[in-house]
Amino acid sequence: MYIFLAVLAATDIGLCAAIAPKMLAIFWFKSCSMAFDACLAQLFFIYAMKCMESGILLAMAFDRYLAICDPLRHTCILTPSVLVCMIVAVAIRATVLLGLLPILIKRLHIFHYILIAHSYCEHMAVVKLSTEDIQVNKACGLFVAFTILGFDMIFILVSYVLIFQVVFRLQQKEAQLKAFNTCTAQIFVFLEFYILAFFSFFSHHFEHVAPSTHFLLSTIYLLVPPALNPIVYGVKNKIIQKCVAQISLLNYGSQQ
Repeated sequence: MYIFLAVLAATDIGLCAAIAPKMLAIFWFKSCSMAFDACLAQLFFIYAMKCMESGILLAMAFDRYLAICDPLRHTCILTPSVLVCMIVAVAIRATVLLGLLPILIKRLHIFHYILIAHSYCEHMAVVKLSTEDIQVNKACGLFVAFTILGFDMIFILVSYVLIFQVVFRLQQKEAQLKAFNTCTAQIFVFLEFYILAFFSFFSHHFEHVAPSTHFLLSTIYLLVPPALNPIVYGVKNKIIQKCVAQISLLNYGSQQ
């Protein structure tokens, strides 16, 4: 669990590092220009981090499934080597599939406009600037979204359905509450991640949605999960609570 939390934190930090510097430069210094290649690089890293986060959430759901539904084999199945393979597979999947997006955008040469109403290089916002045929870009975006987000969401839902079936069959109420307690943080993170992702994604495929709505949904989708994830897991995890309390006491003692 702590390995998955560490990787999840690393993806959130990587996402913030990809989007926050330019966003702050826009808001603070009105530095709105960006080189085309830098825009494509930012686009790749932002979406790669989000796709890695989706894969980690799937791995965490599988971890909870084994811990509750098959606890005796949990440590036998999720060995350190298996964990490393899972994380590497998630990273490779994100790199390969998301690498297609900037490559397909790079083939476009004629743009009728060079301004997007976003604080970062959002995929569909950049694609729609082109005067050339962008059907391949749209199809690739849909394919990547449903291959990663759709695939992960379905398997996460299946894992939690199986978990709840096992939990409801438990005779003791304390055991049920304990099992639910181990999953509540991940369920909350799962819901906020995928609900925001699909709202942001599908808003670009409805022409009547205002550009300001696109901007708001895209920004919330990127910034809210990294801000909430540490709070959600920190509140539920007693070891993290203890470490934060110790750090607070040390800081208070040094100030005295």
